[in-house]
Amino acid sequence: MSVGTAKLAHRPWWPWVRRIATWTFFGLIAWLLVNQARAIDWQEVFDAMRALPAATLLLAGALAACSFAVYSTYDLLGRHLTRHPLGAGTVMGVTFISYAFNLNLGSLVGGVAFRYRLYSRLELSNGTITRVLGFSMLTNWLGYLVAAGVVFCFWPLVLPAGWRIDNTGLRILGAVLLLLAAAYLVLCAFASGHVFRIHRHSFKVPSLRMALLQLAMSCLNWSLIGGVIWVLLQGQVPYHSVLAVLLVAAVAGVITHVPAGLGVLEAVFIALLSDQVPQGRLLGVLLVYRGLYYLLPLGVATLAYFVAELRAKRWRARAVVNEESKQ
Repeated sequence: MSVGTAKLAHRPWWPWVRRIATWTFFGLIAWLLVNQARAIDWQEVFDAMRALPAATLLLAGALAACSFAVYSTYDLLGRHLTRHPLGAGTVMGVTFISYAFNLNLGSLVGGVAFRYRLYSRLELSNGTITRVLGFSMLTNWLGYLVAAGVVFCFWPLVLPAGWRIDNTGLRILGAVLLLLAAAYLVLCAFASGHVFRIHRHSFKVPSLRMALLQLAMSCLNWSLIGGVIWVLLQGQVPYHSVLAVLLVAAVAGVITHVPAGLGVLEAVFIALLSDQVPQGRLLGVLLVYRGLYYLLPLGVATLAYFVAELRAKRWRARAVVNEESKQ
């Protein structure tokens, strides 16, 4: 925190300014969503949802399940690096729960808070949890760099005329993303094992083999997510276009900090694909996607979280009894 920011934080009016600015932003988002919703033919949306064949829904659901399975292995990489004693099944369970809540409630609540809560109850230290969490985040965004770099370079989107970036700019952006990913791989190839320290945090450079595994897992996951939407669209839009729009929407959701990217995902898809798919049908597909990839896993994760809490309480109770019996 800079000196100027620290001074502002100690002023009694500053927290109120931040709160007002935050609520104003969310109010603006809500107004835009309501205004946009009035222009939508909701009957067309519901008809599009009902028209999706059962086989399409099953295939999309299977791809969503595969994506969650792949993401749930991210923390296993951190387990390998930190050598903590938790079993693979336990680690994947924590990662699944955190990911589901992350998608719906945002990264601070889901990806960070739930990991610290669950791992700390399993007696991992905060330092170990931070390293596992940081490596999983790195894995996720490394795959993003490569996936986005490839589609932006070789299959650039046809962007609306009013946008500040054109196809050439998108290709340049894609090349920059690929260079960043390549730089990480080069670092891992020539500086494996080196420890970088930033303030109180340290980062040990993994091996090139580990970096390539990160890359493969994350690229596969992003590809599966794009596959869910592409299957629901029943091939009406080329797969690379769907994936490119998804990647743009992912960054837009992170920038706006809207939980679950609510409205942001739909707005980006409508802006970029409404010339290829009728707006009502496109929105219907995205709502089904939210149900399959956001809400259904959230329900499963909620049940799994309560089960994990009950198991942790029982485990601690048995530990207390054993300790007392020894005395």
